[in-house]
Amino acid sequence: MASFEPKELTTGKLHSYLLSAIAPRPIAFASTVDEKGVPNLSPFSFFNVFSSNPPVMIFSPARRVRNNTTKHTLENVKATKEVVINVVNFNIVHQMSLSSSEYPKGVNEFDKAGLTMLPSDLVKPFRVAESPVQFECKVNSVVALAEKGGAGNLVICEVLKFHIDDDVLNDDETIDQIKLDLVARAGGNFYSRAKQGFFEIPKPISALGIGVDNMPEHIKNSMVLTGNDLGMLGNVEVLPTDLEVEKFMNELTKNHNTKKIASQREKHKLARNYLSFGDVDSAWKILLSK
Repeated sequence: MASFEPKELTTGKLHSYLLSAIAPRPIAFASTVDEKGVPNLSPFSFFNVFSSNPPVMIFSPARRVRNNTTKHTLENVKATKEVVINVVNFNIVHQMSLSSSEYPKGVNEFDKAGLTMLPSDLVKPFRVAESPVQFECKVNSVVALAEKGGAGNLVICEVLKFHIDDDVLNDDETIDQIKLDLVARAGGNFYSRAKQGFFEIPKPISALGIGVDNMPEHIKNSMVLTGNDLGMLGNVEVLPTDLEVEKFMNELTKNHNTKKIASQREKHKLARNYLSFGDVDSAWKILLSK
């Protein structure tokens, strides 16, 4: 049996072991605003509920390991003392992953991830309309565990009001766990779907993805592509060139002995098929074809 003392490991190595061993973990999709009211949205898997009376949740935005800086979420909760914690189900998991990219301060991750801002009733931060359960919270305190890279900051939140989508409620107003379809975080690229088991999502690229907000309107408003599809498409740094698109489509029609794909709907359906296999590049070439 391998044995370790934390002081003998680099912070990055220790972090990796902890995240892989303590899993799966629920995800707090935390919505905040800064002092000027600019929205921010980011996921955190150091999270759970710790009390029912009063209803208290804690999540922990850790200091970045690589440069010991703090995240915008932490800065916002310290400044405004408010947060909305949205749960993450399978339908929005790729959009959630895209929102975890390190966009500059002031960039609205709701727009980047293609998610809808829903006004809260009692706090200033917006809710994620697509999330099946949303908790409006006041921040009672923030406890810094250390000042080193990788150190956690316990954001202790008291629930003031929460909202549950009717679609996940049973007739007796209990939550149907199957319909809720929650997703949890594990180590590396792994996630766990509560009703199905493990799956992988590649981490967002180190260079910032274009985001859903920069996609052509016919893609953003597609009746075929899902939120998860848009999340995958948004996690690319640059789009294929016209020449790359033309070459790919010529090879596609030649190899499959098919006619040129004419309608947007057909393109979207074929692109979604490629996305189901994780082939984002080919999906983009189909969507951009003329």
